[in-house]
Amino acid sequence: VAKACANQDYVIHLAAIIPPLADEKPEMARAVNVEGTRNIVKGIEANSPNAFLLYSSSVAIYGDRNKNPDIKTTDELKPSVGDDYGQTKVEAEKIIRESKINWTIYRLSAIMGIGNHKVSKLMFHMPLETIMEIATVRDTARAFVNSIGKEDQLEKKTFNLGGGESCRITYLDFMTRAFDLYGMGKIDFPKYAFAKINFHCGNYVDGHLLEEIVHFRQDTIDTYFERFGKAVPGIQRFFTKLVNKPVKMYLTRLSEPLIAHKKQDKELIARFFGSEYDA
Repeated sequence: VAKACANQDYVIHLAAIIPPLADEKPEMARAVNVEGTRNIVKGIEANSPNAFLLYSSSVAIYGDRNKNPDIKTTDELKPSVGDDYGQTKVEAEKIIRESKINWTIYRLSAIMGIGNHKVSKLMFHMPLETIMEIATVRDTARAFVNSIGKEDQLEKKTFNLGGGESCRITYLDFMTRAFDLYGMGKIDFPKYAFAKINFHCGNYVDGHLLEEIVHFRQDTIDTYFERFGKAVPGIQRFFTKLVNKPVKMYLTRLSEPLIAHKKQDKELIARFFGSEYDA
């Protein structure tokens, strides 16, 4: 760490263990996300005290916002029940704020790349009604790069980084468009497959404050899906249409909310459904 942090003007810290691995291995997530951040801060303090740190935090720190989806950086930090990843980000932010270095923190929204979607059980943790504000990978990278030389406007401040109003969509609509492009058909999973509470995401109503400084937004939800569609080979879409039913049956077996319902696991039912459980 000392060698990596020596003689640096800027340090961009993106490293993290994210879900679902963070949920499966919380000790690893804490070691990387919290203690790793602590080591980087100490390395900067000791070897490049005038360097400027740009840190990527997460919308996960705000927790479940389905009933109040409009988010500001001044809102309470309250990761959802069972979200160890969100908690590590809260702790890492605290380490940075209490340090002696120069810093800015960007709380990233749902960051979406092209061709890097990995199907996992996490897809069922998000309620279909959730309002998402995505930011594309290339817009997010542009925000960090464009921040260089702007530390006079960014220093010791925290910003919400999202794509803005043109990048907002419900999770159901996002899934519908993605499934259609993949040839997966309708979102016709069984009742209880998707959780009803305890995830995250929402609208960054103060996200324009960062855009006004670093001017990074170029994509919209439509341009994202245009690029998404071009990245899916027609032959893949054709064959996926032929097997989408068994694929969805396989995916359904990954659903932890549905497993909790079938097993009548009261603790997990409370976590995934709360008072909205009507069985």
